[in-house]
Amino acid sequence: MTDHYIPDRRHAGQAFMVNVFSNGPGGGNPVPIVVDARELDSEAMRRIAATHGHESAFVLPGRDGCDYHFRFFVPNHEMEMCGHATLGAIWLLDRLGQLPLNDVSIATLSGPVLARVDRGRTSVSQPKGRCKNIEDFGAVLDVLGLRPSDLLDCPPQNAATSRVKTLIPLRSVEILDGLHPDYARVATICDQIGSTGLYPFAVVDPEAAIFSARQFPRSSGYPEDAATGIAATALAWSAWELGLTSKHRVVVRQGEAMGRPSQITVEREDDRCWLSGHAELVGEMPL
Repeated sequence: MTDHYIPDRRHAGQAFMVNVFSNGPGGGNPVPIVVDARELDSEAMRRIAATHGHESAFVLPGRDGCDYHFRFFVPNHEMEMCGHATLGAIWLLDRLGQLPLNDVSIATLSGPVLARVDRGRTSVSQPKGRCKNIEDFGAVLDVLGLRPSDLLDCPPQNAATSRVKTLIPLRSVEILDGLHPDYARVATICDQIGSTGLYPFAVVDPEAAIFSARQFPRSSGYPEDAATGIAATALAWSAWELGLTSKHRVVVRQGEAMGRPSQITVEREDDRCWLSGHAELVGEMPL
């Protein structure tokens, strides 16, 4: 199937709020989704994201040989890829009866991704991660209020399956939850190290491959994310490469320090991985 998605005009001028990756009351990362974005230009999309204060997804007819074309905006700018927004949009299209097949392809600015719905479970693909140690990370620790003794015995890394995230391995969840970053300096540090966000994490259960993490984005228009799918996939690849786990299924908990508990599952399949988690419809609203 190629370039066959035709939006349902019944949903023109309408957005849906979907909560993705929730792991308890008040948890998850909300995403406004426009399932027919053909009449919106880039600035209109950015304004919608700014109005709602969340990453937002815009569904367009397929291109470049893909079934769909998705665009993603945060209040400040367009993003190449957003994991939870992609998962939420596919889940919503399936719920609305607009997903033509259980397996579809999506064109994004970071490249094509795949999505599938299997027995009610929605998953989104990401390619093999790229991980590189950061040699001089003193300024990163300083922005987060950390000391070298707070780190695990492995180096911070810039890692990515799409957008680069800076992974900072900490010795305990208590250190992670106690972080109070200097938010005013996060963007400057991210620019210096070529990153789109700081992603400190701690190992919760090495046998079960459960991690806890927090995301401080470079310049999204808010200081912290409750659940960040592509950061979780970067963390999973880093954990596999560093030997922090041998399990092919990694669970990342996020948002707990914000009072918005979230859970992201990443499963390895050869040279790619699949991102999945819970989604729920919050409501509908005009654009």
